[in-house]
Amino acid sequence: MTMERTGHDIGHPPAAKVAAPAPANHAALTPTQIRVLRGVHSGLLNKQIAFDLGIAEATVKVHMTALMRKLNVRNRTQAAIVAQTLAI
Repeated sequence: MTMERTGHDIGHPPAAKVAAPAPANHAALTPTQIRVLRGVHSGLLNKQIAFDLGIAEATVKVHMTALMRKLNVRNRTQAAIVAQTLAI
């Protein structure tokens, strides 16, 4: 008896395809959002970004949510990749 391969391992569903973030224009970001994005791109934590900018950590989180929505990304890693692409 031979088993036909279906393109994925038995017991494991095929990996979901993740769409690439849509190209974004950093001109849509506020100056503070750009500074926060630079911190994310540098690998800083929200707490470190907040200290550097002289704002509350909660404010950094608000800016992160807004800029991730504007850049159409789901997480910090994707935001950092977009920052690299935009040369921010």
